[in-house]
Amino acid sequence: MTQNAQCLDPESSLRAVAAKMKEIDCGAVPICHNDRLVGMVTDRDMVTKALAEGRDPNSTRARDVMTSPIVYCFEDQDIGEAARVMEVRQIRRLVVLNKDKRLVGIVSLGDLSLRGGSEELPSEVLEKVSEPRHQIA
Repeated sequence: MTQNAQCLDPESSLRAVAAKMKEIDCGAVPICHNDRLVGMVTDRDMVTKALAEGRDPNSTRARDVMTSPIVYCFEDQDIGEAARVMEVRQIRRLVVLNKDKRLVGIVSLGDLSLRGGSEELPSEVLEKVSEPRHQIA
C-alpha cells in the first residue's frame, strides 16, 4: 500500500485538489474532517461531477464531488481480502484504515501488481474492476 496518504479538507477547492494530485502524482485524494476520513475525490469524480457540468474549479468544493461513504479495509487484513473488496465493489483504489478508523494508506491496482505476492491477483482484480456496470444501449 501507499503509506502516508495526504488528506485535504472538504472545503478545499477542486483547483486545490487537482494541484495536490499533480504534486503527489496520483488520481485520488482522501478528504478528511477533524482527523476522520469523510470521502475521496478521484480524477473521475472531478471530470464527471464537476467539469462535465460546467462547475467552476475555484468555487466548487471537494465535498460537492467527493465519493462518500468510502469503501475501506483494515491494515491487518490479508491482501487477498482487500483485492476481493476491490473486485466486488469495482474500485481501483482501496482506503486502508487502522482499528481506530484512521487513514494509514491506500492500496491501488498498481500496488497489487508490484507487491501482491501473486502474479494472477492483479490481473484478476483488473478484469473484475473493468467490467461494465451497465449495458450501453
